[in-house]
Amino acid sequence: MSETTETLESRLSRIHEALEADDFVIIEEVLADLEPAEIALLLESLPLNERARLWERVPHDVDGEVLLHVRDEVRTTLINDMEPHEIVAATAGLDTTDLAELFEDLPKQVAEDMLRSMDELQRTRLQETLAFEEDSAGRLMRTDTVSVRADVTLETVQRFLRWKSQVPDNTYLLMVVDRNGVFMGVLPLSRLVSQDPELAVADVMNTDVDSIPVTMHSRELATLFETHDLSTAPVVDEQGLLLGRIVIDDIVDVIREDSDQALMNLAGLDEEEDLFAPVISSAKRRAVWLGINLITAFLAAWVIGRFEDALEKIVALAVLMPIVASMGGIAGSQTLTLAIRGMALGQISRTNSNWLLRKEFGIAIINGILWALVVAVVAYLWFGDSRIGAIIAAALVINIVAAGIAGILIPLLLKRMGIDPALSGSVVLTTVTDVVGFMAFLGLATIFLL
Repeated sequence: MSETTETLESRLSRIHEALEADDFVIIEEVLADLEPAEIALLLESLPLNERARLWERVPHDVDGEVLLHVRDEVRTTLINDMEPHEIVAATAGLDTTDLAELFEDLPKQVAEDMLRSMDELQRTRLQETLAFEEDSAGRLMRTDTVSVRADVTLETVQRFLRWKSQVPDNTYLLMVVDRNGVFMGVLPLSRLVSQDPELAVADVMNTDVDSIPVTMHSRELATLFETHDLSTAPVVDEQGLLLGRIVIDDIVDVIREDSDQALMNLAGLDEEEDLFAPVISSAKRRAVWLGINLITAFLAAWVIGRFEDALEKIVALAVLMPIVASMGGIAGSQTLTLAIRGMALGQISRTNSNWLLRKEFGIAIINGILWALVVAVVAYLWFGDSRIGAIIAAALVINIVAAGIAGILIPLLLKRMGIDPALSGSVVLTTVTDVVGFMAFLGLATIFLL
Protein backbone atom coordinates (compact mmCIF):
# COMPACT_ATOMS: atom_id res chain seq x y z
CA MET A 1 0.00 0.00 0.00
CA SER A 2 1.46 3.38 -0.99
CA GLU A 3 1.83 6.14 1.55
CA THR A 4 -0.47 8.39 -0.49
CA THR A 5 -3.37 5.98 -0.05
CA GLU A 6 -2.53 4.56 3.39
CA THR A 7 -5.21 5.26 5.97
CA LEU A 8 -4.68 6.68 9.43
CA GLU A 9 -5.80 3.37 10.90
CA SER A 10 -3.14 1.39 9.01
CA ARG A 11 -0.44 3.94 9.89
CA LEU A 12 -1.39 3.70 13.55
CA SER A 13 -1.20 -0.07 13.35
CA ARG A 14 2.28 0.05 11.81
CA ILE A 15 3.50 2.62 14.33
CA HIS A 16 2.07 0.61 17.26
CA GLU A 17 3.72 -2.61 16.10
CA ALA A 18 7.03 -0.84 15.45
CA LEU A 19 7.01 0.78 18.91
CA GLU A 20 6.32 -2.55 20.57
CA ALA A 21 9.20 -4.13 18.65
CA ASP A 22 11.49 -1.08 19.12
CA ASP A 23 11.81 -1.04 15.32
CA PHE A 24 12.74 2.60 14.86
CA VAL A 25 13.69 2.07 11.21
CA ILE A 26 10.05 1.43 10.32
CA ILE A 27 8.95 4.42 12.37
CA GLU A 28 11.37 6.74 10.60
CA GLU A 29 10.28 5.37 7.21
CA VAL A 30 6.63 6.12 8.00
CA LEU A 31 7.38 9.63 9.32
CA ALA A 32 9.65 10.51 6.39
CA ASP A 33 6.73 10.28 3.92
CA LEU A 34 4.26 12.31 5.98
CA GLU A 35 3.43 16.01 6.05
CA PRO A 36 3.63 17.79 9.44
CA ALA A 37 -0.17 17.86 9.71
CA GLU A 38 -0.30 14.09 9.18
CA ILE A 39 2.35 13.53 11.84
CA ALA A 40 0.33 15.74 14.20
CA LEU A 41 -2.76 13.60 13.62
CA LEU A 42 -0.75 10.46 14.38
CA LEU A 43 0.51 11.95 17.64
CA GLU A 44 -3.02 12.96 18.69
CA SER A 45 -4.17 9.39 18.04
CA LEU A 46 -1.69 7.69 20.38
CA PRO A 47 -1.76 7.07 24.16
CA LEU A 48 0.63 9.25 26.13
CA ASN A 49 3.48 6.75 26.48
CA GLU A 50 3.47 5.83 22.77
CA ARG A 51 3.07 9.50 21.82
CA ALA A 52 6.20 10.45 23.77
CA ARG A 53 8.25 7.70 22.11
CA LEU A 54 7.04 8.65 18.62
CA TRP A 55 7.71 12.34 19.28
CA GLU A 56 11.35 11.51 19.95
CA ARG A 57 11.60 10.13 16.40
CA VAL A 58 9.96 13.05 14.59
CA PRO A 59 12.59 14.79 12.39
CA HIS A 60 13.80 17.93 14.13
CA ASP A 61 13.41 20.04 11.01
CA VAL A 62 9.61 19.66 11.18
CA ASP A 63 9.17 19.80 14.98
CA GLY A 64 7.91 23.39 14.89
CA GLU A 65 5.34 22.78 12.15
CA VAL A 66 4.06 19.65 13.90
CA LEU A 67 3.58 21.63 17.12
CA LEU A 68 1.48 24.11 15.16
CA HIS A 69 -0.91 21.44 13.91
CA VAL A 70 -1.62 19.56 17.14
CA ARG A 71 -4.31 20.64 19.58
CA ASP A 72 -3.30 22.91 22.45
CA GLU A 73 -3.54 20.23 25.13
CA VAL A 74 -1.50 17.75 23.08
CA ARG A 75 1.03 20.48 22.32
CA THR A 76 1.51 21.02 26.03
CA THR A 77 2.33 17.34 26.59
CA LEU A 78 4.89 17.45 23.76
CA ILE A 79 6.54 20.68 24.91
CA ASN A 80 6.84 19.31 28.44
CA ASP A 81 9.04 16.51 27.04
CA MET A 82 11.40 18.94 25.30
CA GLU A 83 14.46 20.75 26.58
CA PRO A 84 14.38 24.57 26.34
CA HIS A 85 17.06 24.65 23.64
CA GLU A 86 15.10 22.07 21.62
CA ILE A 87 11.99 24.24 21.69
CA VAL A 88 13.95 27.33 20.60
CA ALA A 89 15.52 25.36 17.75
CA ALA A 90 12.17 23.90 16.66
CA THR A 91 10.58 27.34 16.37
CA ALA A 92 13.54 29.05 14.69
CA GLY A 93 12.24 28.60 11.15
CA LEU A 94 8.62 29.60 11.77
CA ASP A 95 7.13 32.84 10.51
CA THR A 96 5.78 35.52 12.83
CA THR A 97 2.14 34.36 12.70
CA ASP A 98 3.07 30.78 13.57
CA LEU A 99 5.42 31.93 16.32
CA ALA A 100 2.62 33.98 17.89
CA GLU A 101 0.36 30.92 17.95
CA LEU A 102 2.97 28.92 19.86
CA PHE A 103 4.47 31.66 22.00
CA GLU A 104 1.77 31.89 24.67
CA ASP A 105 1.88 28.11 25.25
CA LEU A 106 5.59 28.11 26.02
CA PRO A 107 7.10 28.07 29.52
CA LYS A 108 8.12 31.57 30.60
CA GLN A 109 11.86 30.83 30.54
CA VAL A 110 11.66 29.26 27.08
CA ALA A 111 9.70 32.25 25.77
CA GLU A 112 12.36 34.61 27.07
CA ASP A 113 15.12 32.48 25.50
CA MET A 114 13.26 32.56 22.19
CA LEU A 115 12.97 36.35 22.25
CA ARG A 116 16.69 36.69 22.98
CA SER A 117 17.52 34.42 20.03
CA MET A 118 15.64 36.65 17.56
CA ASP A 119 16.96 39.65 15.70
CA GLU A 120 15.41 43.01 16.50
CA LEU A 121 13.11 43.06 13.44
CA GLN A 122 11.70 39.59 14.10
CA ARG A 123 11.23 40.35 17.80
CA THR A 124 9.37 43.57 17.00
CA ARG A 125 7.08 41.83 14.51
CA LEU A 126 6.26 39.10 17.03
CA GLN A 127 5.42 41.61 19.74
CA GLU A 128 3.22 43.57 17.32
CA THR A 129 1.35 40.37 16.36
CA LEU A 130 0.84 39.37 19.99
CA ALA A 131 -0.69 42.79 20.66
CA PHE A 132 -3.72 41.87 18.53
CA GLU A 133 -6.71 39.96 19.93
CA GLU A 134 -6.29 36.19 19.73
CA ASP A 135 -9.12 35.55 17.23
CA SER A 136 -8.57 38.64 15.09
CA ALA A 137 -7.29 39.13 11.56
CA GLY A 138 -4.14 40.63 13.08
CA ARG A 139 -3.24 37.26 14.61
CA LEU A 140 -3.99 35.34 11.41
CA MET A 141 -2.37 37.60 8.85
CA ARG A 142 0.97 36.93 7.18
CA THR A 143 3.41 39.79 6.94
CA ASP A 144 5.32 38.42 3.93
CA THR A 145 3.21 40.49 1.55
CA VAL A 146 4.73 41.59 -1.77
CA SER A 147 3.63 45.16 -2.47
CA VAL A 148 4.26 47.43 -5.45
CA ARG A 149 3.56 51.05 -6.33
CA ALA A 150 0.76 52.03 -8.68
CA ASP A 151 2.91 54.46 -10.70
CA VAL A 152 5.53 51.95 -11.89
CA THR A 153 5.35 49.87 -15.06
CA LEU A 154 4.66 46.16 -15.26
CA GLU A 155 8.16 45.68 -16.63
CA THR A 156 9.59 47.26 -13.48
CA VAL A 157 7.50 44.91 -11.34
CA GLN A 158 8.75 41.91 -13.34
CA ARG A 159 12.35 42.98 -12.84
CA PHE A 160 11.66 43.45 -9.14
CA LEU A 161 10.29 39.90 -8.83
CA ARG A 162 13.23 38.45 -10.76
CA TRP A 163 15.56 40.28 -8.40
CA LYS A 164 13.75 38.74 -5.40
CA SER A 165 14.17 35.34 -7.14
CA GLN A 166 11.13 33.91 -5.30
CA VAL A 167 7.81 35.03 -3.86
CA PRO A 168 6.09 33.80 -0.69
CA ASP A 169 3.90 30.72 -0.89
CA ASN A 170 0.27 31.24 -1.93
CA THR A 171 1.03 34.55 -3.63
CA TYR A 172 -1.61 35.01 -6.30
CA LEU A 173 -1.87 38.78 -6.06
CA LEU A 174 0.58 41.62 -5.56
CA MET A 175 -0.66 44.34 -3.23
CA VAL A 176 -0.66 47.86 -4.67
CA VAL A 177 0.05 50.75 -2.31
CA ASP A 178 0.73 54.46 -2.58
CA ARG A 179 3.85 56.30 -1.42
CA ASN A 180 2.65 56.16 2.20
CA GLY A 181 1.83 52.46 2.17
CA VAL A 182 -1.95 52.93 1.95
CA PHE A 183 -3.65 50.02 0.21
CA MET A 184 -5.03 50.88 -3.25
CA GLY A 185 -5.80 47.56 -4.96
CA VAL A 186 -4.27 44.32 -6.21
CA LEU A 187 -2.29 43.24 -9.25
CA PRO A 188 -3.09 39.61 -10.20
CA LEU A 189 -0.03 37.72 -11.42
CA SER A 190 -2.05 36.65 -14.46
CA ARG A 191 -2.35 40.30 -15.55
CA LEU A 192 1.29 40.98 -14.80
CA VAL A 193 2.45 38.35 -17.29
CA SER A 194 -0.27 38.82 -19.92
CA GLN A 195 -0.44 42.61 -20.33
CA ASP A 196 1.87 45.02 -22.17
CA PRO A 197 4.99 45.50 -19.98
CA GLU A 198 4.96 49.23 -20.79
CA LEU A 199 1.61 49.73 -19.04
CA ALA A 200 1.57 51.19 -15.55
CA VAL A 201 0.34 49.10 -12.62
CA ALA A 202 -2.47 51.64 -12.15
CA ASP A 203 -3.75 50.82 -15.65
CA VAL A 204 -4.29 47.09 -15.02
CA MET A 205 -4.70 46.69 -11.27
CA ASN A 206 -8.00 45.70 -9.68
CA THR A 207 -9.36 48.34 -7.33
CA ASP A 208 -12.65 46.54 -6.64
CA VAL A 209 -11.19 44.69 -3.67
CA ASP A 210 -12.39 44.88 -0.09
CA SER A 211 -9.65 45.17 2.48
CA ILE A 212 -9.96 43.44 5.85
CA PRO A 213 -9.77 45.46 9.07
CA VAL A 214 -7.02 44.13 11.30
CA THR A 215 -9.55 43.79 14.15
CA MET A 216 -12.06 41.62 12.25
CA HIS A 217 -12.98 38.39 14.10
CA SER A 218 -11.85 35.10 12.60
CA ARG A 219 -15.44 33.83 12.22
CA GLU A 220 -16.39 36.90 10.22
CA LEU A 221 -13.29 36.31 8.10
CA ALA A 222 -14.34 32.73 7.37
CA THR A 223 -17.79 33.89 6.29
CA LEU A 224 -16.26 36.62 4.09
CA PHE A 225 -13.93 34.17 2.33
CA GLU A 226 -16.80 31.74 1.78
CA THR A 227 -19.36 34.23 0.48
CA HIS A 228 -16.90 36.13 -1.74
CA ASP A 229 -14.97 33.04 -2.89
CA LEU A 230 -11.65 34.60 -1.85
CA SER A 231 -8.24 32.96 -2.01
CA THR A 232 -6.31 35.83 -0.43
CA ALA A 233 -7.16 39.26 0.97
CA PRO A 234 -5.23 42.33 2.23
CA VAL A 235 -5.29 43.36 5.90
CA VAL A 236 -5.21 47.08 6.78
CA ASP A 237 -5.25 49.24 9.89
CA GLU A 238 -7.66 52.09 10.69
CA GLN A 239 -5.75 54.45 8.39
CA GLY A 240 -5.83 52.01 5.49
CA LEU A 241 -2.13 51.14 5.73
CA LEU A 242 -1.34 47.68 4.38
CA LEU A 243 -0.24 45.39 7.23
CA GLY A 244 -0.32 41.94 5.68
CA ARG A 245 -2.49 39.36 3.97
CA ILE A 246 -4.67 36.39 4.82
CA VAL A 247 -4.79 33.33 2.55
CA ILE A 248 -7.29 30.50 2.23
CA ASP A 249 -5.01 28.06 4.08
CA ASP A 250 -5.43 30.11 7.26
CA ILE A 251 -9.20 30.23 6.84
CA VAL A 252 -9.47 26.45 6.42
CA ASP A 253 -7.83 26.12 9.85
CA VAL A 254 -10.33 28.59 11.32
CA ILE A 255 -13.29 26.67 9.87
CA ARG A 256 -11.95 23.36 11.21
CA GLU A 257 -11.37 24.78 14.67
CA ASP A 258 -14.86 26.34 14.81
CA SER A 259 -16.39 23.05 13.68
CA ASP A 260 -14.50 21.12 16.36
CA GLN A 261 -15.48 23.67 18.98
CA ALA A 262 -19.19 23.48 18.10
CA LEU A 263 -19.18 19.68 18.19
CA MET A 264 -17.33 19.42 21.52
CA ASN A 265 -19.31 22.20 23.16
CA LEU A 266 -22.57 20.39 22.47
CA ALA A 267 -21.30 17.74 24.86
CA GLY A 268 -19.99 20.29 27.36
CA LEU A 269 -16.35 19.62 26.47
CA ASP A 270 -13.37 21.79 25.60
CA GLU A 271 -12.55 21.65 21.88
CA GLU A 272 -8.86 21.26 22.77
CA GLU A 273 -9.43 18.21 24.99
CA ASP A 274 -6.92 15.45 24.40
CA LEU A 275 -8.63 12.14 23.59
CA PHE A 276 -5.80 10.29 25.34
CA ALA A 277 -5.40 12.63 28.31
CA PRO A 278 -4.89 11.01 31.76
CA VAL A 279 -8.01 9.60 33.43
CA ILE A 280 -8.01 12.00 36.39
CA SER A 281 -7.75 15.23 34.36
CA SER A 282 -10.43 14.06 31.90
CA ALA A 283 -12.72 12.98 34.73
CA LYS A 284 -12.40 16.37 36.44
CA ARG A 285 -13.24 18.23 33.24
CA ARG A 286 -16.34 16.17 32.52
CA ALA A 287 -17.49 16.11 36.14
CA VAL A 288 -18.41 19.80 36.01
CA TRP A 289 -21.17 19.37 33.44
CA LEU A 290 -22.32 16.08 34.92
CA GLY A 291 -22.78 17.94 38.19
CA ILE A 292 -24.74 20.74 36.52
CA ASN A 293 -26.91 18.17 34.76
CA LEU A 294 -27.51 16.37 38.07
CA ILE A 295 -28.83 19.58 39.61
CA THR A 296 -31.29 20.01 36.77
CA ALA A 297 -32.30 16.34 37.05
CA PHE A 298 -33.09 16.84 40.74
CA LEU A 299 -35.24 19.83 39.79
CA ALA A 300 -37.23 17.64 37.38
CA ALA A 301 -37.46 14.92 40.04
CA TRP A 302 -38.76 17.49 42.54
CA VAL A 303 -41.51 18.45 40.11
CA ILE A 304 -42.49 14.79 39.74
CA GLY A 305 -42.48 14.42 43.50
CA ARG A 306 -45.11 17.12 43.83
CA PHE A 307 -47.55 14.76 42.09
CA GLU A 308 -46.75 11.63 44.10
CA ASP A 309 -50.41 10.97 44.96
CA ALA A 310 -51.47 11.00 41.31
CA LEU A 311 -48.69 8.59 40.32
CA GLU A 312 -49.61 6.17 43.13
CA LYS A 313 -53.25 6.02 42.07
CA ILE A 314 -52.83 5.95 38.28
CA VAL A 315 -50.00 3.72 37.03
CA ALA A 316 -50.60 4.80 33.43
CA LEU A 317 -49.20 8.23 34.25
CA ALA A 318 -45.81 6.78 35.19
CA VAL A 319 -45.78 4.68 32.01
CA LEU A 320 -46.61 7.59 29.68
CA MET A 321 -44.67 10.36 31.44
CA PRO A 322 -41.32 9.81 29.64
CA ILE A 323 -43.05 10.28 26.25
CA VAL A 324 -43.97 13.88 27.06
CA ALA A 325 -40.44 14.83 28.16
CA SER A 326 -38.77 12.97 25.27
CA MET A 327 -40.90 14.56 22.54
CA GLY A 328 -40.33 18.02 23.99
CA GLY A 329 -36.59 17.38 24.25
CA ILE A 330 -36.27 16.34 20.61
CA ALA A 331 -38.38 19.26 19.34
CA GLY A 332 -36.36 21.72 21.40
CA SER A 333 -33.01 20.22 20.33
CA GLN A 334 -33.92 20.66 16.66
CA THR A 335 -34.69 24.34 17.17
CA LEU A 336 -31.69 24.90 19.45
CA THR A 337 -29.27 23.37 16.94
CA LEU A 338 -30.57 25.54 14.10
CA ALA A 339 -30.46 28.64 16.30
CA ILE A 340 -26.86 28.03 17.43
CA ARG A 341 -25.78 27.40 13.85
CA GLY A 342 -27.52 30.60 12.70
CA MET A 343 -25.84 32.61 15.45
CA ALA A 344 -22.43 31.18 14.56
CA LEU A 345 -22.96 32.27 10.95
CA GLY A 346 -24.20 35.71 12.02
CA GLN A 347 -27.67 35.07 10.58
CA ILE A 348 -29.65 35.81 13.75
CA SER A 349 -29.98 39.29 15.21
CA ARG A 350 -32.55 41.46 16.96
CA THR A 351 -34.07 42.36 13.61
CA ASN A 352 -35.15 38.82 12.75
CA SER A 353 -35.36 37.01 16.11
CA ASN A 354 -39.06 37.84 16.55
CA TRP A 355 -39.84 36.43 13.11
CA LEU A 356 -37.97 33.24 13.97
CA LEU A 357 -39.83 33.00 17.25
CA ARG A 358 -43.18 33.19 15.43
CA LYS A 359 -42.00 30.63 12.89
CA GLU A 360 -40.92 28.12 15.56
CA PHE A 361 -44.20 28.70 17.40
CA GLY A 362 -46.10 27.81 14.23
CA ILE A 363 -43.98 24.70 13.61
CA ALA A 364 -44.46 23.61 17.23
CA ILE A 365 -48.24 24.02 17.02
CA ILE A 366 -48.45 21.93 13.83
CA ASN A 367 -46.13 19.14 15.05
CA GLY A 368 -47.59 19.27 18.55
CA ILE A 369 -51.16 18.72 17.37
CA LEU A 370 -50.12 16.07 14.81
CA TRP A 371 -48.21 13.87 17.25
CA ALA A 372 -50.55 14.61 20.14
CA LEU A 373 -53.37 13.00 18.15
CA VAL A 374 -51.21 9.97 17.41
CA VAL A 375 -50.18 9.54 21.05
CA ALA A 376 -53.74 10.13 22.27
CA VAL A 377 -55.05 7.29 20.10
CA VAL A 378 -52.28 4.93 21.23
CA ALA A 379 -52.86 5.83 24.92
CA TYR A 380 -56.59 5.23 24.57
CA LEU A 381 -56.08 1.84 22.89
CA TRP A 382 -53.46 0.92 25.51
CA PHE A 383 -55.29 1.91 28.69
CA GLY A 384 -58.90 2.19 27.49
CA ASP A 385 -59.38 5.63 29.04
CA SER A 386 -60.14 8.57 26.75
CA ARG A 387 -59.31 11.05 29.53
CA ILE A 388 -55.70 9.84 29.71
CA GLY A 389 -55.43 10.15 25.92
CA ALA A 390 -56.73 13.72 26.03
CA ILE A 391 -54.44 14.69 28.91
CA ILE A 392 -51.26 13.40 27.32
CA ALA A 393 -52.25 15.04 24.02
CA ALA A 394 -52.68 18.42 25.72
CA ALA A 395 -49.41 18.00 27.63
CA LEU A 396 -47.55 17.14 24.41
CA VAL A 397 -48.80 20.27 22.66
CA ILE A 398 -47.85 22.43 25.64
CA ASN A 399 -44.36 20.94 25.95
CA ILE A 400 -43.52 20.95 22.24
CA VAL A 401 -44.58 24.60 21.95
CA ALA A 402 -42.54 25.49 25.05
CA ALA A 403 -39.56 23.60 23.60
CA GLY A 404 -39.74 25.43 20.28
CA ILE A 405 -39.87 28.82 21.96
CA ALA A 406 -37.09 27.88 24.39
CA GLY A 407 -34.92 26.64 21.51
CA ILE A 408 -34.83 30.20 20.15
CA LEU A 409 -34.87 32.21 23.38
CA ILE A 410 -32.25 30.23 25.34
CA PRO A 411 -29.30 30.82 22.96
CA LEU A 412 -30.26 34.48 22.55
CA LEU A 413 -30.40 35.02 26.32
CA LEU A 414 -27.19 33.08 26.95
CA LYS A 415 -25.33 35.10 24.32
CA ARG A 416 -26.56 38.33 25.88
CA MET A 417 -25.23 37.08 29.23
CA GLY A 418 -21.84 36.35 27.65
CA ILE A 419 -22.25 32.53 27.89
CA ASP A 420 -21.52 30.28 24.91
CA PRO A 421 -24.92 28.83 23.85
CA ALA A 422 -23.28 25.75 22.34
CA LEU A 423 -21.68 24.92 25.68
CA SER A 424 -24.67 25.28 28.01
CA GLY A 425 -27.77 25.60 25.82
CA SER A 426 -28.62 21.89 25.80
CA VAL A 427 -28.47 21.64 29.61
CA VAL A 428 -30.85 24.58 30.06
CA LEU A 429 -33.17 23.29 27.34
CA THR A 430 -33.38 19.81 28.91
CA THR A 431 -34.38 21.41 32.20
CA VAL A 432 -37.11 23.46 30.54
CA THR A 433 -38.61 20.56 28.58
CA ASP A 434 -38.50 18.19 31.57
CA VAL A 435 -40.04 20.63 34.02
CA VAL A 436 -42.70 21.95 31.64
CA GLY A 437 -43.52 18.45 30.35
CA PHE A 438 -43.89 16.86 33.77
CA MET A 439 -45.74 19.85 35.17
CA ALA A 440 -48.21 19.94 32.28
CA PHE A 441 -48.87 16.19 32.18
CA LEU A 442 -49.07 15.53 35.91
CA GLY A 443 -50.82 18.82 36.63
CA LEU A 444 -53.58 18.13 34.10
CA ALA A 445 -53.89 14.56 35.39
CA THR A 446 -54.29 15.82 38.96
CA ILE A 447 -56.99 18.27 37.91
CA PHE A 448 -59.09 15.94 35.71
CA LEU A 449 -58.45 12.41 37.02
CA LEU A 450 -58.33 12.82 40.79
